[in-house]
Amino acid sequence: MRFLKSVLAASLAVAIVGPAQAAVSAQEAAKLGTSLTRVGAEMAGNADGSIPPYNGGLTTPPASFKEGDGIRPDPFADEKPLLVIDGKNLDQYKGLLTATTAELVRRYPSYHVNVYPTHRTVIVPQAVLDNSVKNATGARSLDGGVAIENALPGVPFPIPTSGSEAMWNHLLRYLGTNRTVKYDSWNVDAAGVPALSTTAQSFASYPFYDDMSKPFNSTDVFFQLKVYYTAPARRAGEAIMLKDTANPLAQPRRSWQYLPGQRRVKLAPDLAYDTPNPGTAGAGTYDDVFVFNGALDRFDWKLVGKQEMIVPYNTYKLTYARDTKPLTTPNHLASDYVRWEKHRVWVVEGTVKPGARHIYQKRRFYLDEDSWVALASDQYDSAGNLYRGSFAFLSQSYDKKIPDTSAFMIYDLVGGSYNINGITGPYGGIKYGEPLSKAQWAPDALAGSGIR
Repeated sequence: MRFLKSVLAASLAVAIVGPAQAAVSAQEAAKLGTSLTRVGAEMAGNADGSIPPYNGGLTTPPASFKEGDGIRPDPFADEKPLLVIDGKNLDQYKGLLTATTAELVRRYPSYHVNVYPTHRTVIVPQAVLDNSVKNATGARSLDGGVAIENALPGVPFPIPTSGSEAMWNHLLRYLGTNRTVKYDSWNVDAAGVPALSTTAQSFASYPFYDDMSKPFNSTDVFFQLKVYYTAPARRAGEAIMLKDTANPLAQPRRSWQYLPGQRRVKLAPDLAYDTPNPGTAGAGTYDDVFVFNGALDRFDWKLVGKQEMIVPYNTYKLTYARDTKPLTTPNHLASDYVRWEKHRVWVVEGTVKPGARHIYQKRRFYLDEDSWVALASDQYDSAGNLYRGSFAFLSQSYDKKIPDTSAFMIYDLVGGSYNINGITGPYGGIKYGEPLSKAQWAPDALAGSGIR
C-alpha cells in the first residue's frame, strides 16, 4: 500500500506539471559575452563610475596567501571606507539599502554601514560560463517555474524573464562541487546576550556540477547537505542530511536526522519551508538558510528588475574571523566587521500563493548580478510589516575560481534577536575537496558519525 501511494503521488505530481516555458531568442542570447557577461551581468560599469566594468574577476591571491590553505587573506585589507551610513545621513542613502538595513540604522545608534570601493571579484570556471550561454536558449522552466529541465551545469537562466527563473539561478549558483567547513553559529538574544548555538562539520555537495557535459533534468538531485554537530554539549552527536531535486512536486526534499538519545536515523520531512530552525533560537526558518533554499512552490515570484544597492561584499574580515565572540555585539553584528559595496542586484519578490501556507506573506530578495547569490532579503508578515531580514557574506575563493557565502545571518526585527552562521575562521576556513562516496550520502551513514 505504501508503495502504491508513492507511485500515485509521483504520478499526480508529474500530471500537474504544466507546459515548459520557452527560452529566450538566439538574438537575445547573443548579448552574452558582449554587452553582458556569460552569466548575464552587465559588462559595463554604471554612469557615475561607482560600479566598475567587469574585468574578469579576482584570480590573483595576495602575497600573504598560503597555497592550499583554507584561510584566504583579505586582498583589500588596506582600503578605507568611502563613506559611513548612520542615523545622521540615512535619508540620503535609504534608497540604496534593503529595508532591513535601513531599519537597523534607524533603530540602533551603534549600527552603521561602512561603504568601501566596489570590486567585481566573482569569477567561475570557463565550463560554467560556456554552459550558461547554452542554457539561455536550452534550459526550460516547468509548472510556472517550480521545476526546471534540460539545464547544463551553469546559470540556467542568464537572461531571466520571470522571478522564478532568477530564483533558480540562485538555487543553482556555482559554489564549487564539494565544500567542507567546520563552523560556529551564534545566537544573540534581545537582551544582547550571545550564546553558542552550534559548532558543526558541514559537507555540501552540488551534483548539478559533477558532469559538465550532462544536461540536468527535473528528477536529478542538485544539492545535498550533511551536518554533524559537535557542540554545545546538548547537541553533540546530532546529525542531519538533506537532498533537493529540480522538481519538488515529483520528488520533495528528502531529509533525515540522527539523535544520539534515540540511536537511530529517522526521516525528518519537516526540515523545509517555514519550520522554525532550532539553531537560530526561533529567529529563522529552514528556508531562511543561505538567505533562501528549498522549493519555490509556495510563492508567486515577480521579477521586479535590476537595481543599484549597497550590500555586503568581499567580506573576508568577517568570513575568516579567527575569534567569533567580538562579532556578536548586542542588537546587531559588529558593524566594523562587515564590508559593504555598491553592486547591481536583481530584485525578486515572492508572495504567498492563494491557499498556500507560510509565516512570511511576502519576501524580497536581492540577487548579485555577477554570482546570482542572494545577498540579502526582507521578510514581511501577514499584516505587511517588516518581520525579518537576512544577509549572505560573499567572498571570492580567488585560488579556486569559486564564490563563497558560507557565512550568513538573519535578524528577527520583532523579537530583537539575531543569528550569525558559518564562521569558519577558528577552524581553518573553507576547503574544497573530493566528493564523499555514494555510501556516505546514504541515510544510514549518519548514525556512524553522529554517535557522541
